[in-house]
Amino acid sequence: MEVSFKNKVALVTGGASGIGRATAIAFARKGAKVVVADWKENYETVNLLREIGSEAIFIKCDVSKMADIKVMIEKTMIEFGRLDYAFNNAGVEGIQANTWDCTEENWDKTINVDLKGIWLCMKYEIPEMLKQGKGVIINCASVAGLVGFEGLPAYVASKHGVVGLTKTAALECAKLGIRVNAVCPGVIQTPMIDRLTNKERENIEQFKSLEPIGRFGLPEEIANAVIWMCSDEASFVTGHAMAIDGGFVAH
Repeated sequence: MEVSFKNKVALVTGGASGIGRATAIAFARKGAKVVVADWKENYETVNLLREIGSEAIFIKCDVSKMADIKVMIEKTMIEFGRLDYAFNNAGVEGIQANTWDCTEENWDKTINVDLKGIWLCMKYEIPEMLKQGKGVIINCASVAGLVGFEGLPAYVASKHGVVGLTKTAALECAKLGIRVNAVCPGVIQTPMIDRLTNKERENIEQFKSLEPIGRFGLPEEIANAVIWMCSDEASFVTGHAMAIDGGFVAH
């Protein structure tokens, strides 16, 4: 079945690069109108979407701030009048350090963006979807939300929290017409992995070794999963945390 999101509206946070940009492009190619949100003003993704022929807007938003989230949803409704799909993808990796060396500042920033940000997004997305009686929310967790990962205690804790929060929201919304799921990407070729490896060959190979398939995943591979989970082909799927990786979870 060919998936079409014509006349539908999709919101992507963290849409300026990486998985967010790839997913925004995937929504546009399926005919959706797209809202791209990111903490730093960047219109590159929106320009790409408009070249595809999509109606697209950019909204500057720090997902750790309730006021920003509220404005983001308000602007979406003013511009497009509805919200069908939300990919809550914005996140930070934090600073690498063992649990006992993790600073309070690093902990707070990572949790506020990666976990609190997901909660705030859903807090304002769900009421709009309830008015329509239908909607799909996909939260971006990580395989680090399913297993441990040395040196990233705040990130791992936040992503485990996203998985639990997703399951809770899914139960609350299941009979209200809204499906809530999470994707749990493995090691994906994005600016985040560039920062973690410093683009140094030894570090890159170390991260690649975590994936038995022998390579990094591509942002487009995650985008394809998000599109499927938003489509009617996945109408029976809710409360699921889908691991998308080369075998890291089972490694």
